[in-house]
Amino acid sequence: MRAIAGYCRKRHRATAWAPALALLLALPSPPACAQRTTLTIPATTLDQALLMLSRQAGVEIISTEPGLSRVRTVAISGVPNLAAALSRLLAGTGYKAERAGHGYRVVRVRIAPVPLPPRPRQRPKPAPAPATEPADSDEIVVEANKQRVPLLRYPGSLTTLRGSDIPAPSGNSLSDIAGSTPILQSTLLGPGRNKVFIRGVADSSFNGSTQSPTSVYFDDVQLNYSGPDAGLRLYDMRSIDVLEGPQGTLYGSGAIGGVIRLTSNPASVTDTSASMIAGTTVTDDSEPGFDMAGIVNVPVVRDRLGLRAVAYRVRDGGYIDDATRRLRNTNRVDTTGGRLALRLDPGVGWRVEASGAIQSIDMRDGQYSDAAGKSLVRYSRLAQPFHSALWLGRVVASKDWDSGLRLIIANGIVAQHSVEQFDASPRGPGPTTRYRADRDKLLVSHETRLSRSLGNGNSWVVGFALVSDRDILSRALETSATDRSLIGVTNVSRAASLFGEASFAVSDDISLTLGARATMGRNDGEPSSTPRGGSFTKGRSTHRIDPTLAFSWRLAPMLAMFGRFQTSYRTGGLAVAAGTGRVADYLSDVIQVGEIGLRKLRAGPTGLAFSLDLSTAHWRNIQADLITQRGQPYTANIGDARIRAIEANFDWVPIAGLHAGGSIFFTANQVTGPIANASRRDNRRLPETPPLAAAASLSYSAPSHRFAPRFGMTANYVGRSVLGTGDFLDISQGRYWVMGASAGARIGRVEVSLDIDNLFNAAANRFAFGNPFTLVVRDQATPLRPRSARLGISVNW
Repeated sequence: MRAIAGYCRKRHRATAWAPALALLLALPSPPACAQRTTLTIPATTLDQALLMLSRQAGVEIISTEPGLSRVRTVAISGVPNLAAALSRLLAGTGYKAERAGHGYRVVRVRIAPVPLPPRPRQRPKPAPAPATEPADSDEIVVEANKQRVPLLRYPGSLTTLRGSDIPAPSGNSLSDIAGSTPILQSTLLGPGRNKVFIRGVADSSFNGSTQSPTSVYFDDVQLNYSGPDAGLRLYDMRSIDVLEGPQGTLYGSGAIGGVIRLTSNPASVTDTSASMIAGTTVTDDSEPGFDMAGIVNVPVVRDRLGLRAVAYRVRDGGYIDDATRRLRNTNRVDTTGGRLALRLDPGVGWRVEASGAIQSIDMRDGQYSDAAGKSLVRYSRLAQPFHSALWLGRVVASKDWDSGLRLIIANGIVAQHSVEQFDASPRGPGPTTRYRADRDKLLVSHETRLSRSLGNGNSWVVGFALVSDRDILSRALETSATDRSLIGVTNVSRAASLFGEASFAVSDDISLTLGARATMGRNDGEPSSTPRGGSFTKGRSTHRIDPTLAFSWRLAPMLAMFGRFQTSYRTGGLAVAAGTGRVADYLSDVIQVGEIGLRKLRAGPTGLAFSLDLSTAHWRNIQADLITQRGQPYTANIGDARIRAIEANFDWVPIAGLHAGGSIFFTANQVTGPIANASRRDNRRLPETPPLAAAASLSYSAPSHRFAPRFGMTANYVGRSVLGTGDFLDISQGRYWVMGASAGARIGRVEVSLDIDNLFNAAANRFAFGNPFTLVVRDQATPLRPRSARLGISVNW
């Protein structure tokens, strides 16, 4: 006989009401010691759920049935008694609970006395993954596709970073993550100004009016629409999910390269906890830096209302000197921010979450150098600072039914303001000239969706979404004598969408996925001052259908093949045109991607997991933010591109605690269009897409006990890429190795760590752009930060 549970603690106050309550629920009365205030079990397998339930309730629960470890259960929270908890856990599983002495026995429901056919390899409805994933890889449930699909059945490429997988320190931004993840590429103007690309779908190295090719979401709320990534510091994140390839069906316009979803740790209504994180960073012959953060969780009303707060301050020390102004370490960056989240659990499956975030970035000067001189020295007349402020608010209401049905209503508002300056002074004698650009953004979004995941492998989601985005760009040239406004633009984009996607289990091993999104949108634009020449178009309507067709085929218990075809698009708009004082209309662009891949998961805490993916994309009418040889920005449709890519990943755990991982990304692309066709054949490439990028890591963490040391090494290679399409922007960057090392130890509640970046102090040009007004000389470089070491400490209560 297999014992699932346990032990019994006497609680005399329960004896009076426990039998009556159980009788009302039409289940056998539990022993007097079986009751506690509430019962909470995370989503897991049935054997583990019954074990946790037994320990919490103090009741013996046994079973002789095989296969309990292959049955998934839903998460339950705040259930008042054992009878209700058993009913919720066993609903739809094919098992039932019978009274056995002072406890229970879990048995299979027998429908007929005839011999049963061979048991099909299927799982009951998947449930949300717990905040801390179990070691078995088949426990991972994909929620970023809005349907709660087991990872083995997910028909697409997905990169997930959870907990310790997120590169240290935890205050990194997305562009820091991109530096160690080959399928992500990033520009490097600085925090709050960097654009992040997925799998080589990169439009431009410059920031302008176009919608971002990568959609970033904070939980269920869209964080960006146009322009660069906001540079949000990733403190207190549960996971980072990268959905590769266009996601037009589920996420709408802008997701032509993919979606990055940042999932924060939710407020808890049961646990009081606090964390403190602090560190100091020393960089070779440069300014030191520091970081500090605090995280607090308090159940305001236990089992009903919880509050979680995060606050942080980060200083990235400068390492670029300005020889003209005789200043050292000019490019210091200070980031200050915080988040506040409330969670209300009113009962009967409802949950309401409200949260807000604020962050400020202050960069004293540009982080580029003059490549012709010393690698960390620049010559400029003026400081080139950057400032940005971000405000975010979200309210999400959700309800889960025992049948696997889930309703989510998400509302978000994001406001951003940024100011950047460049030295536009002529080389040699002449007046000192400053170029200034102010940008204000307001993004409001709403989404309501209903989804269900069934035990036979079927799942579906339907919903509608509304998006409104306002982007205002103002520009000016300032000299010592005069200030002159330049033409700017305002774009207002609105869209309404209906979407649906469903996966059907054709057999035990094969499932098909079909979906589509219908969108009606409109973009209105106008110049921010009266144009002095040229013309512009005000008002453009868009009607789109973006389909999805995909399949998943389980070849072995932990091995599956998948394929996917999907499309997406970006809206058009009004932008600054080439020349002085002109604006022009640019058109929507569209991408179509087909991919096929293999995914193998580990069957237990040790073993090998890997994935392999091949994709091809056709990108038509590419929008790109560009600059003229005089440094003036403009936006245009530059033509079409073919992108072919191969990516492979592995994660090997030979013994508990020892991890070896690696990923590699190959890509090739070719652009055709007015700029590309007028350039040499070798210069017809997309920007920021090296043909080869790779990463490898080796780490060891001692088994969990009071003293738990850890060690790790990383290596990253970034191949050669160019600044943009055409002869003018074919400026080389990349082609470097960088190594890192880390060590740490946890002693009770305290963890100390030492992380070393750029271990061998490599020198390379990461990004060949810093100032548009001197780019024509082609001598700009963004150097690697010199070798730096961070000593950190964290304390958890």
